[in-house]
Amino acid sequence: MHKIQYGSQEIFYELKRSNRKTLGIEVHPDSSVHIIAPTESSFQDIEQKVEKRAKWIVKQQAYFEQFLPRTPERNYVSGETHYYLGKSYLLKVTLGIENQVKLKGGKLEVVCKNEIKQEQVKKLLAHWYYVHAEKKFSSIAIDAYSKFKEYDFNMPEIEIRRMAKRWGSCNTIDKVILNPEIIKASSKCIEYVLIHEMCHLVVTNHNKEFYNTLGSIMPTWKKWKDRLEQKLA
Repeated sequence: MHKIQYGSQEIFYELKRSNRKTLGIEVHPDSSVHIIAPTESSFQDIEQKVEKRAKWIVKQQAYFEQFLPRTPERNYVSGETHYYLGKSYLLKVTLGIENQVKLKGGKLEVVCKNEIKQEQVKKLLAHWYYVHAEKKFSSIAIDAYSKFKEYDFNMPEIEIRRMAKRWGSCNTIDKVILNPEIIKASSKCIEYVLIHEMCHLVVTNHNKEFYNTLGSIMPTWKKWKDRLEQKLA
């Protein structure tokens, strides 16, 4: 763990080296800061660049702090509220002849075979979200891509991968990776994540040009970013 001083405030960050050509700075919803730096960069150069972005880092941390305290850990028992496409559903856990999950009567019903165990309910629900994410993300991605007609890149491949601290990522070679957790947010929030990541196929870094591109494609992106953070905090 490393740190820099910004006024009276200390900014702690984790440093990771990679083959990328430019330095990347990520502030996650838990306010942790991660720096991804080119392998050949000196520590002094890295520290100077982090210091230059200190004001932005503090601003991002303050943004995420407004959503604290975060949603407590789920127990996966009947009566809990769980989300799907921005709507809340009461969880109903029952015994049955086969394992399954279904939306029924405004409830998210998890049927367990033989016995009810927390880990089993969690696993069944996670699989159900994943399957529905595969279907929904693909259709939203087509709509999102249609907004980039003036830009020259192919429709990216959509990959779903569980990530601890990110909603999505783009590897800049026509592949967008999405966290299945965002299936719990509204379609517009999912569209925002897709458009954000597709913008990286136009502009790699989070600079002024990137946000100008994002704003031209989705003028209301800040609204949907906020709702995403609020829903999944």
